[in-house]
Amino acid sequence: MTRSARALWFTSSGKSEIRSVDLPEPGPDDVLVRTLYSGISRGTETLVLRGGVPESQHDVMRAPFQEGDFPWPVKYGYLNVGVVERGPLLGRTVFCLYPHQTHYVVPADAVTPVPDSVPAARAVLAGTVETAVNAVWDAKPLIGDRIAVVGGGMVGSSVAAVLARFPGVRLQLVDADPSRASVAAALGVDFASPDQATGNCDLVVHASATDAGLERSLALLAPEGQVVELSWYGDRRVSVPLGEFFHSRRLRLRSSQVGVVARPDRTYAERMSLALDLLADPVFDALITGESRFDDLPTVLPRLASGELPALCHRIGYGAGHVPA
Repeated sequence: MTRSARALWFTSSGKSEIRSVDLPEPGPDDVLVRTLYSGISRGTETLVLRGGVPESQHDVMRAPFQEGDFPWPVKYGYLNVGVVERGPLLGRTVFCLYPHQTHYVVPADAVTPVPDSVPAARAVLAGTVETAVNAVWDAKPLIGDRIAVVGGGMVGSSVAAVLARFPGVRLQLVDADPSRASVAAALGVDFASPDQATGNCDLVVHASATDAGLERSLALLAPEGQVVELSWYGDRRVSVPLGEFFHSRRLRLRSSQVGVVARPDRTYAERMSLALDLLADPVFDALITGESRFDDLPTVLPRLASGELPALCHRIGYGAGHVPA
């Protein structure tokens, strides 16, 4: 008997719809998962929604269980938490890099069990915290470093939450939006507007996806300092001041992205498990700033993309009886 599910598809610029999909019969090494929550990665999914993934990056930007091809129609997303209803791990809550869909079948090794200490509703952040872990591995901060995170969105705030655990660091979250000060306070991190940020930094992690943010990141560095660039600009060109003080201070600019594990002695699975372990800390709840029903996704996504609905991580709840928090 064929079982069906419902999934969100991006269909054209600014448009999406919920479609019925047929699920394959699970094999002996597969799991059937019923989704409890998914999360919207606002920056990346807004880019996909407007068709902004460059043709040269179509293969690189594919989500693990994406269907369709860029620009559209495409089933896209990678923050999914559900409960296993068939197969190995029966009854366990698991995280999977799967799009917004009510049920799905994947190989058992594609899901990561959520620790008992982590609520399912918080575990939707695992993919973003995994990105933060990778960025910190790339940045290699030292005890006592002077650090700024420029861009207090979902990724930047996750990085700040991880860096706040380092002993002796001077850490600021920098953002042009003064409302992000409350997020920084919840994370236990100092906040500053770009013009008030403290300079002479050994390390700046940039995650604002703006030219101005990258320029300010470079300006905040001490001699020999480094900017780790986490922003994904898609098909936009970026203007960067590599004259002036860039050479005289011997500054460094390097990229970081989650597609490659930044430590050769760690696997993808180990990195994801670490991210889920970190989510036992309730401080990460500050990164979930809104919630909607699955059925409302086609109207919610354009509001998130336009900024009408401000959000870091916007959580999606599944089930007919789900009421947004």
